[in-house]
Amino acid sequence: MKKIGFYIALMLTVTLGSCKKEEAPKPKVIYQDTSKSKTEVPEDTTQIEIADLPVSMDGTNYLIFPIGTVSSDKKGIKSSYDSNTGYTVSNYGEYQITGYLQNLKFQEIGQDTIYALTDKNVLIETATYLKGIADKTKKQLMVFTLADSDTNKDNKVNNNDIKSLYLSDISGKNFTKISTDFQELIDWNVIESRNRLYFRAIEDTNKNGAFDKEDKLHYYFVNLLDKEWKATEMNSLP
Repeated sequence: MKKIGFYIALMLTVTLGSCKKEEAPKPKVIYQDTSKSKTEVPEDTTQIEIADLPVSMDGTNYLIFPIGTVSSDKKGIKSSYDSNTGYTVSNYGEYQITGYLQNLKFQEIGQDTIYALTDKNVLIETATYLKGIADKTKKQLMVFTLADSDTNKDNKVNNNDIKSLYLSDISGKNFTKISTDFQELIDWNVIESRNRLYFRAIEDTNKNGAFDKEDKLHYYFVNLLDKEWKATEMNSLP
């Protein structure tokens, strides 16, 4: 009986091990038909769009409404961002809104009009107000990290797709992509003494659909005081 139990355990271990080997990591990019990467994804009818209460960044004249979705089923309402409170789709820290957001809506204080940041199908993870730049230059800007296309072709725009970097005015106007298509954003920071935003991104140079040590890192900066924001690549590090 001990031998039979041993062989059963061994077979289960081999079976489970083979299953684990077959589960390859999902790529962030599928390269066939890349011309279709901007096409609309099917609407998920189980999702209900809701807005959190507005946020006002200190010293600004705009209200910002985070827009996200919650799932609706027979068990009730559930948020993909906050499992404790089903109607919450975002979190607000110091000058930053975080979540899995479909949009942000803006309203100038004293005005009735409310308008959207974008009409694109996106997933916004962070929206950060550059308070230091505003204090220094009076130019009020926001930085966004988000997914803006279905790069892995799973009919969803979510956090499994490539993350990009965007800028806008505090009003939500001039919403501009500053990272390069099909390059995954790694991180960013602002050097206030130079009025610049620096960021790193990685390019899938071997076209295996993943971002790893075999791929190329790119370093960029953006002059935040320019009328039209454009990323300049740093060919050699200082």
